[in-house]
Amino acid sequence: MLSAEAMRLAAIEILRPTAAVEAGSGFPTLAGLMVLDTRDIAIEELNQTATYTPVLALYTMGSDAVLRGEMAAAGDTVATAVLEIVAELAIDAGSGPADALVANDPEARLVLAALCAQTRYLLEYSQAGLLWRKIVKRVIRFEEETFAAPQLGVRWQRTTMRYHVELTDDDFDMTGGGLPQPIRRLYEALPDQSYAKAKLAALASHFPAEVLPPFEGGDAYGPET
Repeated sequence: MLSAEAMRLAAIEILRPTAAVEAGSGFPTLAGLMVLDTRDIAIEELNQTATYTPVLALYTMGSDAVLRGEMAAAGDTVATAVLEIVAELAIDAGSGPADALVANDPEARLVLAALCAQTRYLLEYSQAGLLWRKIVKRVIRFEEETFAAPQLGVRWQRTTMRYHVELTDDDFDMTGGGLPQPIRRLYEALPDQSYAKAKLAALASHFPAEVLPPFEGGDAYGPET
C-alpha cells in the first residue's frame, strides 16, 4: 500500500528536515542526521567521539484495507498501517554491527526517553507534523516497548515505538500517469532536494499513464442504429 509508504517518508522529512540536512544544523531531535529509512545504523555512521549515537530507524510494518461495511461500494475502504520507529543509543559492539548501550546508565535512559518524546511531539502535535497528519487520519494506538532479554536479566537502550494508524487508501485514477493519491500530494508538498522526494520521483516511473480504448459512440446497450 503506497499510502503506508507515504506515511513513513513524510515522517522522515519531519524528523530529518531537508533544510537542516542542507544547513548541517537545526535538527529537531537528538538523533540529528541519523534518521534512517528501513535500515539499521552502520558502524561507519557512529559518532566515535561520543559515548553513544542517538538513532531513529523507521519501518513500515504492515498495512491493509477493508470495506467500510457489507453494503459499501468497492472503493469505500478503511485503510490501516503500522509505522515502527526504533529509537536507540547505538555503540560499536566491537564485533561488527552496532548495538545499543546496555541500560545501566540512568542518564542515558533519560536521553532515550527524550528522543522518543521528541519524535512523538513532532509527528502528533507540531506544525511540521502537519505533513504527516495530512496522510494519517488518526492514530488508533501508540505503543512503546523496551528492548530486553528478561530471561538473561538485561535491557538495552533501545525502544520501539509503534503507531497503529488509519489513513487514506490508494486512489488509482491513473489516466494521467504518475503517482496515485495520496502519495502524489506528498510528492508535491516535499522540498525539491528532500530524500523522500527523490525516492518518490523514482517510484513515479513505474506508473505510466493508462491508455483508454477509443470511444466509438453508442450506449451501454450496444452501438447506435
